Amino acid sequence: MDTVKTAISIQKPLFDQAESLARKLKVSRSHLFVLALEDYMSHQENRELLARINAACEDKPDLGEKTLHRKARRTHRRMVEGEW
Repeated sequence: MDTVKTAISIQKPLFDQAESLARKLKVSRSHLFVLALEDYMSHQENRELLARINAACEDKPDLGEKTLHRKARRTHRRMVEGEW
């Protein structure tokens, strides 16, 4: 995979924390930033997916869906009561 070199500016306390964590994890600082960015991007994708799921679930059922739900409930009740 191709790599791209980049420079970022961060505050010294955050840099010091990153340096310390990289040593603790026995990875390079560069690799630590890659891991952090991958994790952040994954969380963002999950948030967007959850937002789309929630938006889809907000829809009120239309008449067809209500009718289907009613029929499914009736069929389920008959099966449970042994009338099937």
